[in-house]
Amino acid sequence: MHVIDTAQNISRHPEREYSKQGLFGIAVPQANPIVEPEISALMPDQIGVLTTRLQGSRVDSKSRLVDYMHNLAASLNAFDTAKLDVVGYACTGSTYLLGRDEERRRIDEFSRQYGYPIITSAEAILSALKHLGVSKIALIAPYPQWLVDISHAHWEKCGLTVIGSVRTMLEAEDTRNVYKLNTEMILEATNSLATNRADAILLSGTGMPTLRAIPAIAELSGKPVISSNLCLAWAMLEIACSPYPRPRTEAGETLIGGWSERTSLL
Repeated sequence: MHVIDTAQNISRHPEREYSKQGLFGIAVPQANPIVEPEISALMPDQIGVLTTRLQGSRVDSKSRLVDYMHNLAASLNAFDTAKLDVVGYACTGSTYLLGRDEERRRIDEFSRQYGYPIITSAEAILSALKHLGVSKIALIAPYPQWLVDISHAHWEKCGLTVIGSVRTMLEAEDTRNVYKLNTEMILEATNSLATNRADAILLSGTGMPTLRAIPAIAELSGKPVISSNLCLAWAMLEIACSPYPRPRTEAGETLIGGWSERTSLL
């Protein structure tokens, strides 16, 4: 872990005018308006972020999620010659459909080709759960039922026990409807989720706005609460060896500290 007192930070890249602690790339689903603001709130000082869009079908959700990975080269090419310390692939649904082994094969190939480490949100979640010592999760997912079922099976295959799951999805088969959710809807869905036997609560989906909900759910449940974007931000900081503040559990923060007070600015 690279948790340190931010007052003691030593620049990792003193030659840079900006982004002295790290320059990160984020590959964001084409219509997703949630990733950028949440990542900006989660990142500590002196971290720069460049974004590119994942591209896929505009008419079919399953095809779109798979297309994002098939078309990843075009998305990464948009970074051109940027000297990135790490790239985060901000789509969890792709992993559910492709499977972990196929995803890792593709990601490893792209990482070798482009010369920087790439971490997916799904892999970041697994790393975070391992870091927290979690094996049993309660799942909140903003997906149509078919994708909830696939996500449930994915986490079980990864060795986790899914104690229970609940959908926050608006009634539609188009996964892009997740972008219409708000904090109140997420908290309402949480009320019907059994969390007693879970070690932690996972809010899966980079398109679901989670940062304002996480502290409230943590307070109500007494459990650590993580999300796709939170885990992705933390994993990128870890991979790049970039320092970040210690999480304040009394503020409902997990993995990274200092972000809960910034959510009012989003």
